[in-house]
Amino acid sequence: LIHCCEFDWSKISPAIFGSIFQGIMDKNRRRKVGAHYTSIENIEKLLKPLFLDGLWAEFEQKQGDKQALDAFHQKLAGLKFFDPACGCGNFLMIAYQRLRELEFELLKILHGAVLPGKGRQKMLDLSMYVRVSVEQFYGIEIEDFPCEIAKVGLWLIDHLMNREASLFFAVPFNRLPLTQNPTIVHGNAMRIDWESVVPKEECSYILSNPPYVGKQYQSKEQKDDVALTLRDIPGYGVLDYVACWYFTAAQYVQGTEIRVGFVSTNSVTQGEQVAVLWRELFAKNVKINFGYTMFKWWNEGKYKAAVHCVIIGFSLKESDPKHIFEEQDGKIKARRVKNINPYLIDGPSVLITSRSKPLCDVPEIVFGSMPNDGGHLLFSNEEKREFLKLEPEAKRWIQPFVGAIEFINGISRWCLWLVDISPGELRNLTEVRKRLQAVKRHRLASRRETTRELAKMPYLFGEIRQPKGKYILIPRVSSERRTYIPIGFVSPKTIAGDATLIIPNAKPYHFGILTSIVHMAWMRRVCGRLEIDYRYSARTVYNNFPWPEVMEKRKAKIEALAQNILDVRAEYPESSLAELYDPLTMPPELLNAHQTLDRAVLKLYGFSPEAPESKIVAGLMELYGKLTQRVFQTPG
Repeated sequence: LIHCCEFDWSKISPAIFGSIFQGIMDKNRRRKVGAHYTSIENIEKLLKPLFLDGLWAEFEQKQGDKQALDAFHQKLAGLKFFDPACGCGNFLMIAYQRLRELEFELLKILHGAVLPGKGRQKMLDLSMYVRVSVEQFYGIEIEDFPCEIAKVGLWLIDHLMNREASLFFAVPFNRLPLTQNPTIVHGNAMRIDWESVVPKEECSYILSNPPYVGKQYQSKEQKDDVALTLRDIPGYGVLDYVACWYFTAAQYVQGTEIRVGFVSTNSVTQGEQVAVLWRELFAKNVKINFGYTMFKWWNEGKYKAAVHCVIIGFSLKESDPKHIFEEQDGKIKARRVKNINPYLIDGPSVLITSRSKPLCDVPEIVFGSMPNDGGHLLFSNEEKREFLKLEPEAKRWIQPFVGAIEFINGISRWCLWLVDISPGELRNLTEVRKRLQAVKRHRLASRRETTRELAKMPYLFGEIRQPKGKYILIPRVSSERRTYIPIGFVSPKTIAGDATLIIPNAKPYHFGILTSIVHMAWMRRVCGRLEIDYRYSARTVYNNFPWPEVMEKRKAKIEALAQNILDVRAEYPESSLAELYDPLTMPPELLNAHQTLDRAVLKLYGFSPEAPESKIVAGLMELYGKLTQRVFQTPG
């Protein structure tokens, strides 16, 4: 305590309390409520385009007109900021600090800074001039202790800024006793009428980092919140908890010019959730004004969420200009754009819906076969050897088995594939029958009726989709580090598991388009994620992909370039696909083969060889809109 008292706390931002609180919070509780402290850097990514840049630009324009500056000062004092998931108040604290810094610069102009040698300035009663206060800040927080931290943090920011003004103007200034209070409400933001906290006619900005809780991790109370808030949205069951804040904010801002900015998981801009959520937001006339494309979450806290985030600013009023911000080579680059769609692309506002069949005339894609066996039909190399010592006659019924992990990493696995076995043969395989008994017990123990029904045929995989001929295999989950998802052709004798997607009847041409940078760009923007890894989807990614119209001559060229990739891979029989496609170890010959194919596919679509990924995706979405005639027009 003595060391704490001796420390100069004036150099420390009160926002550090958020980091401290996150560090001492129970890990399970933190995950349950989605409590993840937001760094000052990430907060400012939101604050600047939401209101700070605009206010500073307005201040610069009015600097020569004291009357206009005084009116601007009144405007600053009238702004109200609302965080409906405020946690320890970091967004509110930093917003208040930046607003006071702007007011400070304004006061310097209105009341004069002392230049060296010019003597002392007139004595000011700063309480008559400092108009921005903590009373302009509102929040809702479900945990009681963070509510108190938020209030104390705002008062500390107020004290630090008052101290800075006192030092500059050489007059004492504080606001003690504390008569001005921020409004921080303890409660569930999905059960509280936001207008009871701050009437929407008075609110200027909503800024927040709503909870990160995926649908599979929601507590019963959170599931009830989702059902209560989103029940009128068709298909709302796929939405993450954060969607509640987007939808409630869109309802709250109706009839106003309130601008909203949320830091949230990238789920609202990728995968099946996009169409479900944004169809409703567009129906409420929401326009996206700015967006930060996906970036890795980080903060100064002890524990960090293993997620990718986006930042989205929206309102009912069109913004001019609109900006998309992207991190490239460690730097943030801003692009002025005409339109921002829900995938944070400068392109038409399309909504890519779940589709059961391919949009274009290409082979259908299906899941691999699902064992649903409790592991009793599967073998590692060692397990296979030991099993065949006991049951050598079973050798003809053991086939190679491959899932996503096995395919990418070159791991050998095997399975009992008894599709064509006769009852007589099966009767004589004692060890096989023991395994089938274990499969039967596993299935009978299931809560799902369909799984218990499968116990009647324990010798078969739960779902069988194995092709008769050669097929393309796509891992359903793969690392986000790779430029290209490792995909390839597989023999029909290798049984593909349900961790993969397979395309029977596919040709080298299809492989060429699917392994190209064009398809990979599409995949990265519309696929879902498993934590930070790509989660390739049949219904969203493959079935909605707009294939090019191509003449046979050009198709033959793509096939030849695709075969070249396969040939180069074959030169490295000891290397796994994980090693071949690791950005640090990818052989130059393989990279060159891919880049040659990429240029050819880009040309098919009419894209420049140097086109950035954002341009490729924008072009694909425009083509998708034409093929489906689903370019979404917001009301009005």
